[in-house]
Amino acid sequence: MQHRIPIFFLGILILTGAFTACRTQPVTAVKTGQIRTVEDKIITTDSLDAFIRQAMDDTGVPGLSIAIINDAGIVYHRTFGVTNLNSGLRVTDSTLFEAASLSKPLFAYFVMKMVEKGVLDLDAPIYPSIAHIMPPEAIDSASFDAYQLITPRMILCHATGMPNWAEGKPIHIAFPPGTGFSYSGEAYQHLGAALGTLLEVGWQSRLDSVFQKEVAEPLGLRNSFFTWNEHIEGHKASGHRQGKPTDAMEHGKAFGPGYSLHTEAYDYALFLTEMMKEKHLDKNLLAEMLLEQNKFTPDNELLKYGQTGWGLGFARRPTEHGLRYMHTGNNHDFQSYACFYKEGGYGLVLFINADTIEPFYELLGTYLGDKF
Repeated sequence: MQHRIPIFFLGILILTGAFTACRTQPVTAVKTGQIRTVEDKIITTDSLDAFIRQAMDDTGVPGLSIAIINDAGIVYHRTFGVTNLNSGLRVTDSTLFEAASLSKPLFAYFVMKMVEKGVLDLDAPIYPSIAHIMPPEAIDSASFDAYQLITPRMILCHATGMPNWAEGKPIHIAFPPGTGFSYSGEAYQHLGAALGTLLEVGWQSRLDSVFQKEVAEPLGLRNSFFTWNEHIEGHKASGHRQGKPTDAMEHGKAFGPGYSLHTEAYDYALFLTEMMKEKHLDKNLLAEMLLEQNKFTPDNELLKYGQTGWGLGFARRPTEHGLRYMHTGNNHDFQSYACFYKEGGYGLVLFINADTIEPFYELLGTYLGDKF
């Protein structure tokens, strides 16, 4: 699987305005067959179903998986469309999508679980764990001293100074680690290698097995995997670009913390409900994940979209109705979005198998009374 650019830096930044309204205390009763929007508007599931089908037709979305959370519980989960425009096979509850950068928050939770178990320290540099596997030419010589200072905390909140992806070049550290913001999938990869080394399992399927035991099974995630397996082979949707299937089944053996998760909306929504309910991880560690660990400086371009900083895994965007935690994902032929409001118990997860999430979200946001 390719290391692809996260949706934050591909013009999809406008999505940070999506789903902004949220009441800290929901006031409207919800009955069976109804959903409360983030603006406390009641809509029926039938009307939302019909709207989504029309919006998919209007924006060229072949297939999707969507879930909505009310009061920290999943109240709406649907799949629509086809896995591949050529085959016409229907998307089902078991159809898997590439999560792209939505891999990062779930991996961050996995890291915090390992912190809870004493496997690693958030503030201990990762270099001693991976020095023996780090090729000398991997780090720019002028950046080597800085690289040795990088910790899991810095990686999870994008404070390392590392590039998004190394692209085969020596890694240059743009600023002293811990003093700025630079979104980096590459840094997440290095943390994955450190974790796999500390666990003595490497960073392929055995690391995924630890994830399954420590995270997926307790949370009830039955369709979430970081490494390729037969289940993915038989259930993965095809991606689409410019209206055509890409049919790129990349059998990645590596555990890619920043990009390789395959999942669907219900599973990912279960993860978001855990962030709200705090049942399977120490409450202090969950709180640590949601704190603003990396506050943006005045020159950060994300400020103009309402974001103020990053926690350990999620971006943060204050709104007049509550604090939104969010992340997006973009593998070009698969795109995704997830957000939640811990105070109000609201959340939304969307996976599509195409490159048209922006126009689709514009319509969905309008329908839900919550424009970009």
